[in-house]
Amino acid sequence: MADFLETKRSDQHNRAFLIGVQTPQMAPGEGAELLNELVELVENLSYEIVGQDLVNLRAHTAGTLLGTGKTDELIARAKELGAELIVFDEALSPAQQRNWEELSGLAVIDRQEVILEIFADRAHTREAILQVALARMEYSLPRLTRAWTHLSRQRGSGAMGGEGETQLEQDRRIVRDRIARLKRELVEVRQQRCTQRSKRLRVPVPTASIVGYTNAGKSSLLNSLTGAHVLAEDKLFATLDPTTRQLILRNNQKLLVTDTVGFIRRLPHGLVEAFKATLEEVLVADFLIHVLDVANPNVEQHHATTIEVLKELGADSKRILTVFNKVDIATPEQLSAARRMAPDAVFVSAHTQTGLDLLHDRCVELIASEFDLTTLLVPHERYDVIARLHETGHIHEQEHQEDGVLIHGRFPASQAGFFAPFVLKKSR
Repeated sequence: MADFLETKRSDQHNRAFLIGVQTPQMAPGEGAELLNELVELVENLSYEIVGQDLVNLRAHTAGTLLGTGKTDELIARAKELGAELIVFDEALSPAQQRNWEELSGLAVIDRQEVILEIFADRAHTREAILQVALARMEYSLPRLTRAWTHLSRQRGSGAMGGEGETQLEQDRRIVRDRIARLKRELVEVRQQRCTQRSKRLRVPVPTASIVGYTNAGKSSLLNSLTGAHVLAEDKLFATLDPTTRQLILRNNQKLLVTDTVGFIRRLPHGLVEAFKATLEEVLVADFLIHVLDVANPNVEQHHATTIEVLKELGADSKRILTVFNKVDIATPEQLSAARRMAPDAVFVSAHTQTGLDLLHDRCVELIASEFDLTTLLVPHERYDVIARLHETGHIHEQEHQEDGVLIHGRFPASQAGFFAPFVLKKSR
């Protein structure tokens, strides 16, 4: 597998000049916010940022995105600062990217390629590595006229084409073959994940997925809730691989909680497609826990970005529990603004564990709201049934009587067949 996944960046270009864009279609100040975010993205690649510029762009130019005069000005400034790499916050077409490289003599990448590089650095499991490699290959296919130093130049016969096939055609054939191979391997990984999920759901424990903007503290919250030891670092996309842990709520109610990859503004569409195997945990969850960094000045944009990605995944209709994290470092003004934005939200600190009890209670309420209110009488000798009731539902009252245990609670319809012999009354 290593022969075609070796797509890490070259370290020879480590002095970067950043270019952001503010267009009339964007909200005032949005270009500056995105450029600041690009700074953090590029710093995550350990590049040295030697300068940056925000361009007010009225209309895109086909050849270079920016006008000729501005292009020459920015190239001159980048070279003056000793930059070896120009990074655009705006997406560049393959032709625009080639034109900038020819005009500047420097390496030129855009925000999408930066994110792909970060994902490549963060990928560790076979699934994440395959997903990143697929996204990188699909991104690179239309850019094959650039230098492909990481592709093997060894040629075979037969399927590799005859003497009349050009180098570019051979490169395209190699990449298409590797894309097909990656997709086949991802199918196998998804089948394995489906098998794992089926085993988890044989005893239908309620499930929740933690979603949110990258670096909002999702992994830290999962650790605090469940006592897990999931990687939680203060950097973008610290972990790409979904992690599921069991949370024991009050009355021994079990909930399976999955941490998912963080979202970001302008997340490459191809990357969303490639990561659907990872994000499909969101689609099968009973409800979502949307975590937001309440201390982040761009929290409203982060909220909108997550909802937008959920829509793209077809998961925006799910019940969402909004959780504002990092209350321990937030100002009173930030907390007040968050309450206005989401009045029903829960405010917590994964670091100090403030508010986790309330989050437990809200999870219990969400689970219970989906189940019928049921009264059962379970014989004393059937404590296996009582144990299953505690695992899969929410028990309001439990009373020991002479002929059995009288239980009032809410339980999933999927367990109706198992509980049917013991049901006395059912209602909404």
